[in-house]
Amino acid sequence: MKTIIAACSQNISGSRANLQTALRTLLAAPWPSQRDLRSWLQLLAVLQWVLSFLLLGTVSLLLLIYLVFTSFWPVSALYLAWIIFDWNTPEKGGRRLSCLRRWAVWRHFRDYFPVKLVKTHDLSPSHNYIIGSHPHGILCVGAFCNFITGSTGFGEMFPGIRPFLTTLAGNFRLPVFREYLMSGGLCPVTRRAIGYLLSKNGTGNAVAIVIGGAAESLSCRPGVTTLILKNRKGFVRMALQHGAHLVPSFSFGENDLFRQVVFEEGSWMRSIQQRFQKMMGFAPCVFYGRGITSVQSRGFLPYARPITTVVGEPVVVPKVENPSCELVDMYHEMYIHSLLKLFNENKTKYGLSETDELHIL
Repeated sequence: MKTIIAACSQNISGSRANLQTALRTLLAAPWPSQRDLRSWLQLLAVLQWVLSFLLLGTVSLLLLIYLVFTSFWPVSALYLAWIIFDWNTPEKGGRRLSCLRRWAVWRHFRDYFPVKLVKTHDLSPSHNYIIGSHPHGILCVGAFCNFITGSTGFGEMFPGIRPFLTTLAGNFRLPVFREYLMSGGLCPVTRRAIGYLLSKNGTGNAVAIVIGGAAESLSCRPGVTTLILKNRKGFVRMALQHGAHLVPSFSFGENDLFRQVVFEEGSWMRSIQQRFQKMMGFAPCVFYGRGITSVQSRGFLPYARPITTVVGEPVVVPKVENPSCELVDMYHEMYIHSLLKLFNENKTKYGLSETDELHIL
């Protein structure tokens, strides 16, 4: 009996000693610095954004389909009824939520790269605007951060202006994802949606359009600035029909966020990408960025490279209900000239050399 008690006493004493040693080791270990905490928060902010855009719609759709075959089928039925009732809302301005635009996570998202907005001219709240956003890049980080979140100070720089960003109409057919997009101020890149914002939503609206679209993303790579713009004239025609001024903007550094395997024109892989883009509206890019755990590893997160979005001088556009092709061509050339001027005046300030040129296809 005494032997058992002694053994138990030794075990208890040993456990206490081990616990004390563990506590001393824990207290002696270096705690994360504020800089480390900020880096982790920034990484998490970017991770949630990338996962939201890549997976939220698909996962939500699969989940609702799964619920149909369970006792929770009323959830799917009610949401389907809601989508049918709410079908046209995305093309009527959506449902902007100021609280989501001011979400603290977007400040960490901004600081990860970081993203900066530069104003060169005032925008009057008495007019509406179409902002051309260039280049597309892979995921349009600059356009999203500046025109959808309030983290870079768009509202303070352009008081009285409500920014919207257009994206593929198919995104608004995905459950839950459509609510996420609308709450930030995204709308479909359709004539009906853009026309509503420019004619039935008062003045002070700025609709940002990534003009190069999915076709431009196929040419995205570091050190190369190629825009698909020469035959993209629909935005100019809409600007004339609604009397909306044209504003060029350029995000320096957008093409440096990912590495892409670019297939040459005429190759069979390039033709597959182009056919897929024409059928589905987006291009299946083969790209990679950094991993979650290390900058050296490969993954789907963008590299931390600075992005500076410069908003240029508005091109004043008259209101012409039925503009001729010659008039559209004239204002299209004026827009290209304004964009080239913006690029050349700012390229050396934000990471490019004097010899770098803007290639417009």
